[in-house]
Amino acid sequence: MHASVTAPGRRATAFAPRIDALLRDHLGEDVFRLDPGTVGVASPTLIDEILAARPANDFERPTFKPLQGRAIPRTEASAVMRAVGQDVRAALQTPVDLSADLSGEWPHVAHNHLRDLVFGSDPYRLKVLVDRRLEWTPKLTWAVIAGGAALPRHRGTGRPASRLAAATAAPAYGERRHAMGMYRRAAAPVCFTVSALVANALWLGAPFADDVPNRHIIHESLRLLPVSWNLLRVASPEFHALDGRIGAGDDVLMLPLLSHRDPAVWDAPLEFRPERWNHLDPDDTPGYLPFGHANERCWGRHMVMPLAERLLDTARHNGLAPDPRQTTARVPLAGLMSVVGVRMVPRS
Repeated sequence: MHASVTAPGRRATAFAPRIDALLRDHLGEDVFRLDPGTVGVASPTLIDEILAARPANDFERPTFKPLQGRAIPRTEASAVMRAVGQDVRAALQTPVDLSADLSGEWPHVAHNHLRDLVFGSDPYRLKVLVDRRLEWTPKLTWAVIAGGAALPRHRGTGRPASRLAAATAAPAYGERRHAMGMYRRAAAPVCFTVSALVANALWLGAPFADDVPNRHIIHESLRLLPVSWNLLRVASPEFHALDGRIGAGDDVLMLPLLSHRDPAVWDAPLEFRPERWNHLDPDDTPGYLPFGHANERCWGRHMVMPLAERLLDTARHNGLAPDPRQTTARVPLAGLMSVVGVRMVPRS
């Protein structure tokens, strides 16, 4: 098993077998075959060229894939992005509660904290759509959405609901159901991504020296455990033209997981060193793609970073760190890369 070990308490990160195999068999390679129809790419230069070759199609967009067979037009996606962006900015303007008790099992505790911070004023039938347990099965998710859309009206908290919630008040059942699906698509990733990112950071490096900036900690966490650890592009003639090792019918799986640890790119690539970002520009560092390519950045980037810094600030203020009795954390095979089941406790 390939495990990365970090200095604090000699903690080990145990990856799911398929992720482990990528790290064991392909770290340091640039292009390699994963299966008869898929080529893996870890070359920073080639990843850049592939992502610049054409825009992502509807099925490659991570958040705005077709929803129940209905394509999401760019205008609708933009409106949803604006709404959730306004909700995050409103949450960031509220006073920081540095006394918040964030001890317990992460990233679950952090996820719920973020849900309440950003979407806490929404009706229960919407907030439940942000629940981590809905990741278990799409059928469960759509059962909750269908049931919520059939309810006669919202029952809120008495406070103004989020802007993202506004569209779910559509008069027709079908439109309410679609809007609730979009609510899930936009709201849940904010909480999933930020809670995973900060859980990873605390696992990799806590406790931190007081003079280490939150942003450097976050960038280094995103390097070693990139939440968005792979980017898929379906077969396209542009890709074969870029590199003959990619067949005309090959899908391409680009792997920041590997480019972020490439020994040809990074000094001490397996070590957690936030101080490396004193001299590196995250927007102009070859092979560093935590939010995608410069031509098509992740839409949530400007929400994720400030929310993560705020959450990390609260955790550091309260001396939160992994329970010293826990020496290994698992990283399961999932769309978002995160340690799971980490017991966070205040340092005594």
